[in-house]
Amino acid sequence: MDIEGEFSETTNQELDAMATALSKHFGSDVSLVEAGSGRVVASEDRLGLPRRESPDTVEPATEREREVLEEIETILQGGPERGHEKLEQIGKLFVRERIDRLFDEILFEDGTFASYDAEENLAADAMVTGAGLINDRKVFFAANDYTVKAGTIADKSIEKLVRMQEHAIEANAPIVYLIDSSGGRIDVQAGFYADRYHGGKQFYNQCIMSGRVPQIAIMYGPNFAGTAYQPVFSDYLIMVRDISAMAIASPRMVEMVTGTETSIEELGSPDMHARHTGSVDIVVDDEAEAAGTVHELLEYLPQNYREQPQRVSGRQPAADPAAVDTIIPDEPNAPYDVHRLIDHLVDEGSFLELKPEFAPEMITGFARIDGRPIGVLANQPDVKSGAIYPDSSLKGAGFVWQCDAYNIPLLYLCDSPGYMIGEQIEREGILQKGRKLVYATSCATVPKVSVFVRKGYGAATYAMAGPAFDTDATLALPSSEIAVMGPKAAVNAVYANKLADIDDPEQRAQREQELREEYREDIDIHKLASEMVVDELVPPRGLRAEIANRFEMYDGKEKHRPDRKHGAMLF
Repeated sequence: MDIEGEFSETTNQELDAMATALSKHFGSDVSLVEAGSGRVVASEDRLGLPRRESPDTVEPATEREREVLEEIETILQGGPERGHEKLEQIGKLFVRERIDRLFDEILFEDGTFASYDAEENLAADAMVTGAGLINDRKVFFAANDYTVKAGTIADKSIEKLVRMQEHAIEANAPIVYLIDSSGGRIDVQAGFYADRYHGGKQFYNQCIMSGRVPQIAIMYGPNFAGTAYQPVFSDYLIMVRDISAMAIASPRMVEMVTGTETSIEELGSPDMHARHTGSVDIVVDDEAEAAGTVHELLEYLPQNYREQPQRVSGRQPAADPAAVDTIIPDEPNAPYDVHRLIDHLVDEGSFLELKPEFAPEMITGFARIDGRPIGVLANQPDVKSGAIYPDSSLKGAGFVWQCDAYNIPLLYLCDSPGYMIGEQIEREGILQKGRKLVYATSCATVPKVSVFVRKGYGAATYAMAGPAFDTDATLALPSSEIAVMGPKAAVNAVYANKLADIDDPEQRAQREQELREEYREDIDIHKLASEMVVDELVPPRGLRAEIANRFEMYDGKEKHRPDRKHGAMLF
């Protein structure tokens, strides 16, 4: 493209920007050439990197430069043709197309020539690593190339991954893992499996990175053993439906060891993990949705633990905040969908739910109120009455822990009859697992606002950030009750024998109702507000504004906990 006339005084920065924009528009390399002299003044290469040429002339590539350019071009094509054909059959993208879809711009790639001197085609040793920009944020990446030995990992590929992790730690920037691997190359395991700086080093790094920089994993294929650990050691996991799976061993290995026949779907499909293990945060339908979900997740997360998540322009809720009270039933045990309440409180379209199918009696997700990122933890009365089970306690605890690690304020919406009871529940570890939500809530130092929507009975009051848990604000709606247990259970527990002594059924029922009303008077929210058990009794129509103002004022508030090495209640 010739540059002349009004463009002759254009600055170098402006020329670079023009080349970049035109390259993106046409989808190919673009060079801006000065009319008359033929001098290239700016260009954009296929990697999206602006090049500034010599002001006087553009020298043709030397023979050795042409050689290395050709070598790079060959490596960028990935593995042999059969690997690409396999991708096409499955309906998956080539790794570099996948990376291009995720990143707005690639800044650099490391280890392109890894295993270049191998006898067979091991392009980049089946691992593409580097860094790029996502919404103007610097993000590192490590991605398996399935066209090279089905994405298997070995000496150089693990070293590349470990180096990127170290860069992410030192640069305090997020890292994204694009996982599509059939595991380790067992025939060469001596070179990487047990070595101090390979093998388990990637998992060690993931552990010490946890809570320092966000780690997001996307799973594009079946992954077993070592490559199944990588996603679960990440902070957030996205699985692509129909093509991804993970398990500690393959169906063939399971049958060989246990004699049990199984399938990939039964063993570790996205749906299985979404419903039963809670290992996956979000299941998506295709690769395009996976890339979009990463972008969305990053919008709620800071660059690292020292920074705050980015605030954006706020929006009104999808539902009228003045209508909050109309969706809360008068009857304490009547079901309703808490998603409706969330829609009245958070910015429209901002709620990103995590683990929606796992322990659905507890809702967890990111949202915004007036543009401020928050974490929402809510009991779901529409499922199991919003009671807290072992799985829902673990789900809530992990979410609180992550929000606290990345400086995301927490909003608790309490409407629960308490922790579930029963022989089976005890065997599932309700006490051992149930304590973890209380523990996470206690340790969190981010701003916490707890809203008692309707009922907070028993230890649910503790788990959902009740007054004793260093909560910045305990708010209550006029529909709420806070008590050791509900009126029906309390009367039966205290007066069961006395009621049994009343022979007349009508008199017994009348007396029981009177006792319930007496009990309810004792836990009336107006009385609790009078005694300052709660900080404020809020008219429902003003709840969103009250929450927004509280978070505004608590922004930057400092909290400290007693010195120690770390807590002993491991998640």
